[in-house]
Amino acid sequence: MSYPPPPGGWHDPSAAGPQSSPPADPYAPVDPYAGMKSADLYAAAGHPPAAYPPPAGYPGYGYPSAPKQNGLAIAAMVVSIVGALGLCGYGLGGYIGVVGAILGHVSRKQIRERGEGGEGFATAGIIVGWISTVLAVLATIAIVIFIVWAANQDSSGYDSTGY
Repeated sequence: MSYPPPPGGWHDPSAAGPQSSPPADPYAPVDPYAGMKSADLYAAAGHPPAAYPPPAGYPGYGYPSAPKQNGLAIAAMVVSIVGALGLCGYGLGGYIGVVGAILGHVSRKQIRERGEGGEGFATAGIIVGWISTVLAVLATIAIVIFIVWAANQDSSGYDSTGY
């Protein structure tokens, strides 16, 4: 059953016939650059072509990362400090500083060859190691002199043969 059309000339779009597209709006904006590439748009705007390609991306935020630290340099500093603390034990513990100084020299060579970080650690290990070694040698000399001096002293003021 079909109903009569409503008054005022309205018609049902689903009622009959093929669909037609609405008429084009003569006042609608038109894109004059539709279909052009970005380089063509740049030239169409009156700009010369770019001399350099655009950058690949922005660098990351923050500070650049530090170079890798040489582990031998850190070990040189730690061993040298332990040797310096060993000076408290009659000065003989300072001989450990030789190991720290040698490790420091080896690590400085590695740092120069590999481009690693830790130059300050290696330098500290060398300086503290040699200073503790020199102090250990001086302490050893002082101990030997004291023992020789003590051995050449009279044992006591008492006479062992009589009273």
